[in-house]
Amino acid sequence: MWELIKAGGWVMWPIMVCAVLTLAIVLERFWTLRRRSVIPADLGPEVREWAARGKLDPAHLEALRENSPLGELLATALEARDKPREQIKDRVEDVGRHIAHEMERFLNTLGTIAGVAPLLGLLGTVFGMIRMFLGILNSGVGDASRLAGGIGEALVTTAAGLCVAIPALMLYRYFRGRVNEYVVEMEKQAILLLDTLETGTAKVPAARGGSRKAR
Repeated sequence: MWELIKAGGWVMWPIMVCAVLTLAIVLERFWTLRRRSVIPADLGPEVREWAARGKLDPAHLEALRENSPLGELLATALEARDKPREQIKDRVEDVGRHIAHEMERFLNTLGTIAGVAPLLGLLGTVFGMIRMFLGILNSGVGDASRLAGGIGEALVTTAAGLCVAIPALMLYRYFRGRVNEYVVEMEKQAILLLDTLETGTAKVPAARGGSRKAR
């Protein structure tokens, strides 16, 4: 490995930095975007049951907000439950955009690496070819070691750049798809909650400032 890095020249160092950043971002995103952390399986039905029974005191809402991104979105809808449906939807959409932005954290960096890494490899190729032609200019075509060094630098940097860029691009697409899937699922859960609130069982506790048993 060390010999390959040396053969690739100085361009290998930024490529290696890109590789380390890619690994760190991928591990962090895999951990953060686990389904059970973003959209707990039973949270939506449980919150709709709260709304139907009037269990909407501040303690419940605060615990819900801290639970997960889905919990934060549903807590936003419950806090605005005494407003018209359109105003609740606007508030949920505003918060949803912030949640989606947070879930996409570091993905732009991953996409940038996917685009920059092959360009760095190409830059190393250009420097390798320049080195090769300068070797020919100074020593003629008889010095095979100089020719091999330039060609080796060109090939190593190109391969290294592609080895970083290809998985970075694939994982960037994968995480973007996962975030979009989560956003759609959260929208569905929010709509179901709005339908529950619209029945009126959750609006009476909000108007009276307390809670009551379900009818």
